[in-house]
Amino acid sequence: MVSADTIITLGLTSVLLSLAPGPDNIFVLTQSALYGRRSGIFITLGLCTGLLFHTTAVAFGVAAIFQTSAWAFTALKLSGAAYLLYLAWQAFRAPVERIDDQPRMVTVSAGKLYQRGIIMNITNPKVSIFFLAFLPQFASPEAGPVATQIAIFGLIFMLSALVVFSLIAALAAMLGGWLSRSDKAQQHLNRIAGLVFVGLALKLATSEASL
Repeated sequence: MVSADTIITLGLTSVLLSLAPGPDNIFVLTQSALYGRRSGIFITLGLCTGLLFHTTAVAFGVAAIFQTSAWAFTALKLSGAAYLLYLAWQAFRAPVERIDDQPRMVTVSAGKLYQRGIIMNITNPKVSIFFLAFLPQFASPEAGPVATQIAIFGLIFMLSALVVFSLIAALAAMLGGWLSRSDKAQQHLNRIAGLVFVGLALKLATSEASL
């Protein structure tokens, strides 16, 4: 059985890692600032659902493929980069909308936002490789089946990310609500979001398999 000390240590570490600037929380921040808290929350749910894929991959050893197969790693990261460039293109083309006092985030459905978060997460092979290096450090043969422990650790990390990213979404939405009263500010936000997506795409496309 996993000890309470291990759970607490992993939980605190996961919170700190979720707070560190990275593709996922930057993604949540920019989308929440543009389209409101609801957007950020559904994207966060998608991102956290994607973590289930990486947790399962590590638990069953599939993630090791991305460390040993350059082709598999390259194929997945280029797919992720292409999707980010598509999002950048959408952001650059996004029209300015008069929001006033009406609820924001009326142009993208919850399902699409959720899907966007999942795709963003599972097409980043660095996440699987990170989990492969990070989660097993907390496992102990004396605590039971390692695969079960990895699943528990992945769930703890996912819950930590869910809390942190939701807070980021709420804070970014407050800022976005203030900025969205200006057409020019909306244009700047869309361009910033586009540039962020391009930057993330380049970072992902040029990433190496090693940590």
